Amino acid sequence: MSSTPTSRNRARMLRTAAVVASAAMVAVAAQSGAASAAAEREAGATALTLSSAARTQAISAAQGEAAGTARAIGLSDQERLVARDVVKDADGTVHTRYERTYAGLPVLGGDLIVHQKKDGSRKTTKGTEARIAPTAARGLVPAPAGARQVVWAATGNPVFAYEAVVTGTQPDGTPSERHVITDAATGAELYAYEAIDTGTGTSGYSGTVPLATTQSGSAYSLADALRGGHKTYDLNGATSTATGTLFTDADDAWGNGTPADRQTAAVDAHYGAAVTWDFYKSEFGRNGIAGDGKAAYSRVHYGNAYVNAFWSDSCFCMTYGDGANNQKPLTSLDVAGHEMSHGLTAATAKLNYSRESGGLNEATSDILGTSVEFFANNAADPGDYLIGEKIDIRGNGTPLRYMDKPSKDGASADYWSKNVGRLDVHNSSGVANHFFYLLSEGSGAKTVNGVSYDSPTYDGSTVTGIGRTKAYKIWYKALSTYMTSTTDYAGARTATLKATADLYGASGTEYQQVAAAWKAVNVN
Repeated sequence: MSSTPTSRNRARMLRTAAVVASAAMVAVAAQSGAASAAAEREAGATALTLSSAARTQAISAAQGEAAGTARAIGLSDQERLVARDVVKDADGTVHTRYERTYAGLPVLGGDLIVHQKKDGSRKTTKGTEARIAPTAARGLVPAPAGARQVVWAATGNPVFAYEAVVTGTQPDGTPSERHVITDAATGAELYAYEAIDTGTGTSGYSGTVPLATTQSGSAYSLADALRGGHKTYDLNGATSTATGTLFTDADDAWGNGTPADRQTAAVDAHYGAAVTWDFYKSEFGRNGIAGDGKAAYSRVHYGNAYVNAFWSDSCFCMTYGDGANNQKPLTSLDVAGHEMSHGLTAATAKLNYSRESGGLNEATSDILGTSVEFFANNAADPGDYLIGEKIDIRGNGTPLRYMDKPSKDGASADYWSKNVGRLDVHNSSGVANHFFYLLSEGSGAKTVNGVSYDSPTYDGSTVTGIGRTKAYKIWYKALSTYMTSTTDYAGARTATLKATADLYGASGTEYQQVAAAWKAVNVN
């Protein structure tokens, strides 16, 4: 990884020190200065950790300035901004994420981000053009039952529309919250997406792990007071929206490592939530999924032999099935990281769960779930770039998804094409997963933690990785400060390049390799 060239450089300097000591000292000084400047840039562009109270105050202050901001960025008199999130960088830059209304109606796809530097200068990242001017009169057709009036601005010209939420069950047993957008003038469907974000991953357990629990009298519960109050519940086979029963235990020794003990799945879910929280806090300075210091909760033992796991915004929770024959609970480390990262996406960019933005939504969860697995450094479940390699969902021992060459699963895309957005979001995610692998490790054959990879490129180019840590910091920065609900692959390229320039400069190796990795997956 990135430490190897540094080691070679040191060895080379030592070998030549007796002959060119003064020159070596100059080289070391130059490298040290460059490294110092890069470190200062990264530190300045890193988000500060805000307490819940400080974040609330920042959002309130942004809302107080929303009218002035709307005028400054050229919005019309009928448009209003509603502050949803504020990210403050160490260098004084403030990134404020706004939702938008038009004549009092929510504007779907009109979300934008205002970036204000310490000197007061502003720039805007938006999913649509600045001004909204719907082209159709509202109310020409009856509204669907339970629908709300909105302005649809995510695709084409903005129009007055209705948004209805249809609930039910998907074919695999996952709950369904399908949002359907129809044109108010014609009744034609404009867009539809599934709000329940699903994902599968490895089902291997993490061995003996520490758990944060809470004692009450003579009993203990799976309640983590150290991480926003996260709790883990037992659904006991139910498929309702109920919370379930909080896991309790008399001796604070949980599970036995087998699915026969109902606590075992809870141990993995609880541990995975804790590690993911710690990863966000340590690597991004983020205080919980929504950045407000409050935890989601976990539910295990959903349904009967349910082979999936899902995140739901409506309950702000993760839910896990017990897998095939109720013997392989989907509660392993990268699954927890994957599902919690759906919540992160919902709290930041809100990437629509359909078409290219849906692929980016799923890829974000794969990217950060994989990063959580590496971050944990757990010998029982070493980090890898394989998704679902232990759950054996196909019954032949192969992983569910591959990040180094996504098409090996038989359905995912290695490279961008105009048809990528037509794929299932779990397969269109392949383009971004492949980008992340190339940016982290580079192209060609190599072995990481005992797993062999061989990553190709669209144009036959050679990509040199910059290391996984820099890669996930760039992705998170792009997600949290530049991507919006309608970001597509071209937009993701722009967002990650901006994030790289913020963190590492626009003339360095990192910027060049981000561009090279996107080119290698045919996003130019």
